[in-house]
Amino acid sequence: MDPVWLALPGFLIWSIVVAAPWRPWSTRESLDASGPAGDADLSAVTVLIPARNERGNITRALKSLSMQGRDLKTIVIDDQSTDGTSAAARESGLGHLTLIAGQPPAAGWTGKLWALEQGRRIAATPYLLLLDADIELLPGTLPAMMDKLGAGQLGLVSLMARLRMEGFWEKLLMPAFVYFFKLLYPFRLANSDFRHLAAAAGGCILIRADVLEQMGGFAALRGELIDDCALANRVKQMRFRTWLGLTHSALSARPYPRLNDVWDMVARTAFTQLRYSAGMLLVCSALLLAAFVLPAVSLFQGEVRTVALATLSLLLMCASYLPVLRYYNLGAAWAVLLPAIGVLFLLMTWTSALRYWFGPGSSWKGRHYPRPGKA
Repeated sequence: MDPVWLALPGFLIWSIVVAAPWRPWSTRESLDASGPAGDADLSAVTVLIPARNERGNITRALKSLSMQGRDLKTIVIDDQSTDGTSAAARESGLGHLTLIAGQPPAAGWTGKLWALEQGRRIAATPYLLLLDADIELLPGTLPAMMDKLGAGQLGLVSLMARLRMEGFWEKLLMPAFVYFFKLLYPFRLANSDFRHLAAAAGGCILIRADVLEQMGGFAALRGELIDDCALANRVKQMRFRTWLGLTHSALSARPYPRLNDVWDMVARTAFTQLRYSAGMLLVCSALLLAAFVLPAVSLFQGEVRTVALATLSLLLMCASYLPVLRYYNLGAAWAVLLPAIGVLFLLMTWTSALRYWFGPGSSWKGRHYPRPGKA
């Protein structure tokens, strides 16, 4: 076989990625706070924070809400924490704070969605901000989200929080996590009227309460493990537009200092993303191998055309990754490691599948969710 065929698939894949009109590599879809909120009136918004063993993060999240504007209401649903999360929330001193002792998840519900539903039932404002307990909002972030929601006549606005990127593994893998998410869910398509693709980032979602009510509340999603994208999909199917963007103004405090931490985070839902399909897993594996492994292998074939095509493939690959690296103020040299990163994410995806086939199912914070159709 002519060795040029080894390099051709990767070249085609990266040519399509770079040239696609929906620009999956672009960071143009972003939203940041323009400055301190000042005296912004947020009386129309209630923040729902599901919190399970978040004592180390909840105080920072609540204090950041105090700098968003006036009359903002907050409901913290303590999801059966054992670490003093409720005490930390009370000690934050945040005004207009309601603390709920969450009940055990009802049958068929995931813990987070059940906690959010308990908060939704007592909220009485036109807008709801669904905020993870480890997310800190810089001053003025929520008013900026409100402006975005109103200006675009949207049903939902979501921000992909800036993940922690301090240690080696976080710098290596967390920007790539965002990059792969954008390849899978191109923001431009997700934010358009195109109803066959919807996406959101679950850590920070602003949604109209009437849209959520019309949907049937979180009961419509109660068994979803990837609840953020499922929520965006439901909103879009109701003929409301959604918007998702990157941000520097919502900061995640969740640490992933070791390779194993990132591995478990990705493996928790990667196979769910593929709808538990062995066929889709094989297609995904073939694409990742063609995109990341074959160009690198082709460099050592010695044949001029093959090496040239492989080099072009790797240059296109690195070029597509540079906007994300620049957005997070990381050096371009990290792009050279993208082939190895792609292999790591492929192995994480296979780990997710193996855990699904041979393990008890997904787990998060001490709760285990059985495989679909299993008791």
